[in-house]
Amino acid sequence: MKKIAFLILCLLMFNMSNAQLKEVVYRDGDQLFKGEVAKPAGSKKGVLIIPAWKGIDKEARQAAMDLEEQGYIAFIADIYGEGNYPADNQAASKIATYYKTNYQEYVNRIKLALKMLELQGADPDNIAVIGYCFGGTGAIEVARAQIPVKGIVSIHGGLSKGDRPNGPIGTRVLVLQGAADKSVPESDAAAMREELKAASADWQMIYYGGCGHTWTDPDSPDYNEAMAVRAWGHLLQFLKEIL
Repeated sequence: MKKIAFLILCLLMFNMSNAQLKEVVYRDGDQLFKGEVAKPAGSKKGVLIIPAWKGIDKEARQAAMDLEEQGYIAFIADIYGEGNYPADNQAASKIATYYKTNYQEYVNRIKLALKMLELQGADPDNIAVIGYCFGGTGAIEVARAQIPVKGIVSIHGGLSKGDRPNGPIGTRVLVLQGAADKSVPESDAAAMREELKAASADWQMIYYGGCGHTWTDPDSPDYNEAMAVRAWGHLLQFLKEIL
């Protein structure tokens, strides 16, 4: 009986932890998407969350619920759409590389998600975009595409834009990177800094010592709790300033 009671308690706790999230189904032509939203009553401040390369995951969901507690409407974008979610790392790498290469298609999917965030009640003039890994790359593409948001946060995202020339960046930029992230060469980071300088952008890049790639994800072998807590504090400080 004790074991049964414990299992019931765990199930209740799981359901409570996900109670703040609501699925939002939307379309682009024939393609179906399933985003998720967490929103406090009365708020107009919006944050779009672009998840990592496998699509909506626990880290993105936890971020949405934590942001709701801070008073933000948080919408998690579905970039790939139903039927296209990768089952493993190899498939995730393939589809993420496609969107990073075909960056305009990536930007279009992000724009669609921003519209859904607005439909959830967010003021279109009071929105920020954050992203993890592949999603961090997407957040940077928002800045490069001159989408009118208040600011973007890239969390261990890819920074390269390939051979594209530098262009204007009008929104505020926060880049949070692991200092030991082997997937992001220092040359990419240096090029990103030069890109931001050339644009006279309002930007900040913070490095976290001893951190590999997915250091904010509790399910990752690279997870660094102390640094993840610091990074979350930096993100909240940034959002408080711009929204």
